[in-house]
Amino acid sequence: MRDPYSVLGLAKTASAAEIKSAFRKLAKKYHPDQSKEPKAKERFAEVGQAYEIIGDEKKRAAFDRGEIDAEGKPRAPQFEGFGAGAPGGAGFRNFHFDFGAGDPGASRNIDPDIFAEMFGGGMRSRARPPARGEDVAVSATVPLAQVVSGGDVRVILPTGKTLDVAVPVGFEDGKAIRLRGQGEPGQRNGLAGDALVTLRYASHPLFKVEGRDLRLDLPITLYEAVLGAKVRVPTLSGAVEIAVAAGTSSGRVLRLRGKGLPGAVESAPGDLLVTLRIALPASEDKALADLMRQWRDEKSYDPRQGLSA
Repeated sequence: MRDPYSVLGLAKTASAAEIKSAFRKLAKKYHPDQSKEPKAKERFAEVGQAYEIIGDEKKRAAFDRGEIDAEGKPRAPQFEGFGAGAPGGAGFRNFHFDFGAGDPGASRNIDPDIFAEMFGGGMRSRARPPARGEDVAVSATVPLAQVVSGGDVRVILPTGKTLDVAVPVGFEDGKAIRLRGQGEPGQRNGLAGDALVTLRYASHPLFKVEGRDLRLDLPITLYEAVLGAKVRVPTLSGAVEIAVAAGTSSGRVLRLRGKGLPGAVESAPGDLLVTLRIALPASEDKALADLMRQWRDEKSYDPRQGLSA
């Protein structure tokens, strides 16, 4: 195999980030499933092999020191002449054969392919199997309106790829969607990893999420609370009208069935819980203040009667 730096088009001084960036660019260019480049399959395997060497800190250091070759194999030991050192004139210094289970190919100190090169190809080499690419993970924030209607959300994966992900109606906050084959490329023609996209609810200026239910604080006027009225209430599927009974106190909660978040398959939608809040005029009203003084003096009452610590 060619020098891994040359394969990735890099200088030996390249940083780890530059190596990773070059690998991603070339892996995408030569991926056999989508590339129309000549000999894409061979180039893709070569790029993966190069990254396996210099994309790994320890292997890169060993390669730069000349301890391993471009395929990650230990380099052949150096001979210092026959007749020097060992008894009987063997003279092989630091050249240790450690056979495993009687199989020369199982040597733990020298790669089997080295034996094939040194002894005329008589030793058996072992090809490494394809390796699956790593999975990648990313989160996507989805507006509440889209939880109701569905649609697509755009995400940028750690690999740099941009995808439109289909949002299922009524998904639960934190749901993970697996996109097969959208992760890191595999090595040696291995399958690509998957992308895991976690869907999260976006915050909303009006609604607070409680499971499948939504909560809303709805301001009403003092006269609507005293006299009763019909008022419009916003929901995720459009405004609706509700009746406020005469004599309604601030803090009363009205439940709108089915106006919360939709449920998943075969599950009921949530409700919208509307809390009524009496809002006084923004500016001081002398007539209202005079009326309240008259009420205080002539028709006072204690709404906190019975409360005690």
